[in-house]
Amino acid sequence: MPRYLYKKRQIKPDPLYQSFEVIKLINYIMVDGKKSVAEQLVYGVLERLKKENKEPLQILEEAIRNVAPNHEVKPRRLGGASYLVPIEVRRDRKLFLALNWIIEAARSKPNKEFHTFTDKLYTELLEASKNQGQAVAKKAQTEKLAEANRAFSHLKW
Repeated sequence: MPRYLYKKRQIKPDPLYQSFEVIKLINYIMVDGKKSVAEQLVYGVLERLKKENKEPLQILEEAIRNVAPNHEVKPRRLGGASYLVPIEVRRDRKLFLALNWIIEAARSKPNKEFHTFTDKLYTELLEASKNQGQAVAKKAQTEKLAEANRAFSHLKW
């Protein structure tokens, strides 16, 4: 818990699609403050989806919905032992986890099959929207861990 209350910044939606999720994706992909590079990558993926007669925002939202976890575990120290306590995930944390897992899965794809990060992100978004892929597996693993530790759910603080 933070010692001081802080005011959460309001992020403006991206100028092209007017979407909050797209600008968040751009910000999470951005490395070393190079936002224009991240924008080119994300907009390249969305344009590629549009060229194939698919609705890019719909696919992105579907991917986020399929990857976002409902429950996760947090360690809680009680006595001398540490327990993994399942908790419900807040809406903004769901978005953060979903986008980060999609990006992480895209980055871990091999370079032999996919030559650019745009290709990797494109395939991961398509897989996630079809409820497949590494990011969806990560969600299943997280939810399975939360389900296995449901016995400790009374230890919430």
